[in-house]
Amino acid sequence: MIKSDERRAPREVTKVLEGGDIFFAYRPKIDRQAAESIDDVQRLYMILHPHGKHSYRLMIIGEKRLPSLNGGADRKTWAFVAKVAERAEEVEDELDPEQYVTKTRGVRQVPAARPAGEGIYAIASHERHTHLAYVLELPPQPGEVQRALNIVQEGSYVIAVKNPEAASAPGTGLDETRRAAFPKKLRERFARRRFSPAEPPDFLDYEWAEIILVAARKDISAELGIDLTPERETEATAEIFTDLKMERSLHPLTPLFEGKWA
Repeated sequence: MIKSDERRAPREVTKVLEGGDIFFAYRPKIDRQAAESIDDVQRLYMILHPHGKHSYRLMIIGEKRLPSLNGGADRKTWAFVAKVAERAEEVEDELDPEQYVTKTRGVRQVPAARPAGEGIYAIASHERHTHLAYVLELPPQPGEVQRALNIVQEGSYVIAVKNPEAASAPGTGLDETRRAAFPKKLRERFARRRFSPAEPPDFLDYEWAEIILVAARKDISAELGIDLTPERETEATAEIFTDLKMERSLHPLTPLFEGKWA
């Protein structure tokens, strides 16, 4: 549930643009049976499912961890939308194990992604920028996995969308063949700028959309004047199975429920 505090001063009024379910998952490196630390992680995924909308967005976090809200580490990271689908199963399939054959090393095993977090989120307009805020429902308390990946119990990040016509900084961004095909009404939002607030959140419904996440604050209510009220989830009620349709038999669940590496 999302509630907005309308008592804030007019210049600080926050407008909730979108709310929904958020999921995190990580994939161990190729041919690894399990991960024991972030050094063993190949990719970190973030999945957004907006309520009231047939859209599941699979995003890849470039630095394999979220920006740090605790200081002493990277406070900004790059990400992109890798898959958008109307059906949850199409996105969930991207997290399944795979194998492929190479000429020099034979059969390579790509391990299944491990769910590492479930919660609710909001994308909100605040003054001249937009925020992505979320609260975890699972695991009940962040463990070693969540601490390594900077998945906090509650947090807020400034989110901005990159203009696909703008050049990327050296060593960052997608190559020229992967550019988001935004419609005219969204392209005009950039007004020749390199970045635009994620308003409307429809920007995220286009594959190859690139975003920047910048750490803001842990206290969502104090910063944005909105309250995200999580529900108590268990393995029987977890949205990762009922909403995202994750197959229990394929994905180790220890990171999601106990916060331990698998």
